[in-house]
Amino acid sequence: MAVAGAVLRQNLPGNMDLCGKTGKGVPEFHVLAVDDSIVDRKVIEKLLRSLSCKVTVVDSGSRALQFLGLDGENSSVGFDALKVNLIMTDYSMPGMTGYELLKKIKGSSAFREIPVVIMSSERILARINRCLEEGAEEFLSKPVKFSDVERLTRYLLRGEADEVSEFGKRKLPKNCDLEVSSPSSPSSDDSSSSLCSYSRSSSPLPKRCKSV
Repeated sequence: MAVAGAVLRQNLPGNMDLCGKTGKGVPEFHVLAVDDSIVDRKVIEKLLRSLSCKVTVVDSGSRALQFLGLDGENSSVGFDALKVNLIMTDYSMPGMTGYELLKKIKGSSAFREIPVVIMSSERILARINRCLEEGAEEFLSKPVKFSDVERLTRYLLRGEADEVSEFGKRKLPKNCDLEVSSPSSPSSDDSSSSLCSYSRSSSPLPKRCKSV
């Protein structure tokens, strides 16, 4: 893990540490993780915290929209200037799928620039293509590994560098049930790669990904 931290540190601007903080008081990178499985939420949270990210986890797409203030309700109570640098969401969830959540986010003028990563235990070609065409940065195969999360730091860095407006800032809704975690000290994790992951910038899908 010390090696992983060193790799990430090499990719950060010279005056920024692993928490995304600078001498000017810029807050750490904040990731919103969406998954209906409590086990998967805990795994993703642990992996992200090992990279010194702040993590907010919610259990459904509707909760994510509520957190972002995209559910049509008045978000007048909560934390001011709540910034999100990356959104990770499971694909298969009851009520609202990760694809439907992705469309809502990309259809918002305030949040469409935030990188979105889709996760799924099912590697289905049509599903992967649909998400990437809609604007997802990557489609990760579950279980998500440390190497997957480490690779996503490039999107965190891009989002921080491109941030020139107030996008990605919302007040926390009054009735939003979520968990917010601050960064913790790095710990040991499995650093092997997922069997199948795909991004918009990648070459054709791996043969392991089955089509419908």
